[in-house]
Amino acid sequence: MNLKFNYAIVSILLTIDERKMTMNKEDHQFFKQNGYLPLGNILTQAELAYFTQAFDRDHTQFADHWHRVGHHQTVNGDVLVTSPDFDQVIRHPKVMAPLQNLMSGPICFSEISLRHMSAYDGELHRSWHRDRGHWFSHPLRTDYLQLMVYLTDVDETTHCFSISPESAAEEILDRGSQLQRGGMVDLYGSAGTCVLFNVAVLHTATTRPTTAARKSIQVYYGHTNRPHLSEITYIPYAFGEITWSQKHEIFTVSLTGKQRSISKRPKIGQSYR
Repeated sequence: MNLKFNYAIVSILLTIDERKMTMNKEDHQFFKQNGYLPLGNILTQAELAYFTQAFDRDHTQFADHWHRVGHHQTVNGDVLVTSPDFDQVIRHPKVMAPLQNLMSGPICFSEISLRHMSAYDGELHRSWHRDRGHWFSHPLRTDYLQLMVYLTDVDETTHCFSISPESAAEEILDRGSQLQRGGMVDLYGSAGTCVLFNVAVLHTATTRPTTAARKSIQVYYGHTNRPHLSEITYIPYAFGEITWSQKHEIFTVSLTGKQRSISKRPKIGQSYR
């Protein structure tokens, strides 16, 4: 039996009403000098509990949507299908002001995923990389920004996100030279901590021996007049105002376990419980 689903991999135009919101000059300068901006703990306790519960439910009930990536991570890129609750993170009001300020123009959502790093008893591991190249026509050389949201406490005893600070005015170096010049920063914080960073700046997931799991939400944003970032995330049509990143297509999908769960997705605004 075959089912047909009408969906496409697109970018969602973020219609921001909070245009009067501002970002202080110190934060802007910090990002310009380092390529990232810690936002601190922006989630309320109620939001943190809500998204952590949604994460755990998704990880348990939709295991066939999760797959292994990198050295020691599993990821679900179908989260807007399996757990539409997370659309609220994409448009979180405390992220919109710095996001718009740093991108300096109309922005769009490109990708969201849930990521899980389980307990680990191996060697310390880092895989330094740049997701994309720099965009030299942008004042901060930023083509795409990522929002990293920790849903668990992260410190020197757990897995963490690490970055090698890089100024928008500095020469772009190879991996070894950049690490020698910029060093590296391990970003720690309590559950609810968030950071925005230029995906062209050298970064990595740091995997270290630990008994703790790390849970995170990772959201990518881009410019509306630039190519879409990836084809990882399924974005239902009903989410927001849509700007197409590629030609509309109708996919014919065989009824695998993954498509069975997609066919049972809730109505927008209704959560899996």
